[in-house]
Amino acid sequence: MSAVSILTDSCASIPEKIIEKLNIHWVAYYIHRGKEVLRDLLTIQRDEFLKWLPTAKVLPTTASPGPGDYLEKYQELANSGAREILSIHMTSSGSGAYQAAKIAQSMAQEQMPELKIEVIDTRNVALCQGWMVIEAARAALKGRSLDEIVALVKKMIPITRMLQTADTLKYLYMGGRIGRAQHLVGSLLNIKPIISMVDGVIVPMGTARSRQRAYQMIVDLVENAAGKMGKIKVAYMHAGAHEEVLKLKEMVESRLTVIESFIAELSPALAVHTGPGTAGLCYFPVWTESS
Repeated sequence: MSAVSILTDSCASIPEKIIEKLNIHWVAYYIHRGKEVLRDLLTIQRDEFLKWLPTAKVLPTTASPGPGDYLEKYQELANSGAREILSIHMTSSGSGAYQAAKIAQSMAQEQMPELKIEVIDTRNVALCQGWMVIEAARAALKGRSLDEIVALVKKMIPITRMLQTADTLKYLYMGGRIGRAQHLVGSLLNIKPIISMVDGVIVPMGTARSRQRAYQMIVDLVENAAGKMGKIKVAYMHAGAHEEVLKLKEMVESRLTVIESFIAELSPALAVHTGPGTAGLCYFPVWTESS
């Protein structure tokens, strides 16, 4: 075990192979589907959920893990030998995970005063949160101190950005996660909205008449941030839209220097809000050698 244990939650949507390789620990979100209570990526998987979602007459609701869920995981890690834990969570403006983890932090440290826990609000979501977890886990495996890893993640927060598009924003709207993109909900048919997240809140970045044009606009935005042929690390993410995200990948890699990438599918707890057909990316510029 690394000196620092890295903990996150299922909405980070990190591929299972990376989770296993980097020894990342996670807690599942809740999905309430009628009277059913499902656990994200435990009792409900991506394919099954995305097949069902378009048939839903009432959108499921999601809930972050509670303090007890995080406390149980902190205790489990401590019992396995952990003495320091870094707990990394999505924006506190869109989820109660950060607040729940902070409560669990206080409870754990009352019970186990020798255990040091740091909790981070990434002000981000999905694979942006995921990238911070991945880089933190790599740093932990290299033997970096907790303070060094916290500093690394905090450095990533303002430069790690999500950009995505979908055929509709109705899922974000119905789920109450629309942020400052509310005015796009009533857009004309066949308009493809592009959204991002700034300081923890969903924001509109424009609209396009086709997916192809939306992808071009996304690549323009990345290039503007990273520079022409700028170096980036990027996670291509989707919800039941693998072929679409491959098109975006090809466009990105013709115009930027991608030093690391992978494709990931959003977890069901996030797909509730994006809907099937979502395609996008989470990236950060790399101006020096990364961890």
